[in-house]
Amino acid sequence: MKRLVFALLLATMPGAALAQTPCLSAAEAEAIMLVAFPDIIRETGRVCTTLPASSLVRRSSGPFIARYEAEADRAWPAARDAIAKLSDPRIALLLLQSDYARPLIAPLMALQVVGRIQPSDCPTIDRIVALIEPLPPRNTAGIVVVSVQHLKAEKARGNTVAGVPDLPVCAARRR
Repeated sequence: MKRLVFALLLATMPGAALAQTPCLSAAEAEAIMLVAFPDIIRETGRVCTTLPASSLVRRSSGPFIARYEAEADRAWPAARDAIAKLSDPRIALLLLQSDYARPLIAPLMALQVVGRIQPSDCPTIDRIVALIEPLPPRNTAGIVVVSVQHLKAEKARGNTVAGVPDLPVCAARRR
């Protein structure tokens, strides 16, 4: 089991990918975000214990998290393909097709995001989650991906941008 976990970690890390890491389309990045969202929400609730128990991120069940879980289930095939695109093909072929992949990969992705949260961030996170609560999960994923694309473009222009996620999403097309 330890070997499987280690291999999955390697398969999902950009450094383990091919020499030239491809970028993900917005749809591929959104699928990955959708799969990770339920775990991100739960882990945020575990970090943000100073928030009231009624906070959406503190609830471990209910309609909010259920919507994100249902969307994560629908997005898994596309997310699995996107992760395979970033992974060593030999590892991806063996592991990503297994039933063990998703329950290991989604929490790992969530830990990368939630590991950056400071307790002082929790009130802001609570407000953001309250604002996005009425949106469909796909819209939330789209907002996250567009934000990452924007931050990466600003960083590429030489602007100081802190904390840009290491999601290898392709640059947004200019209209």
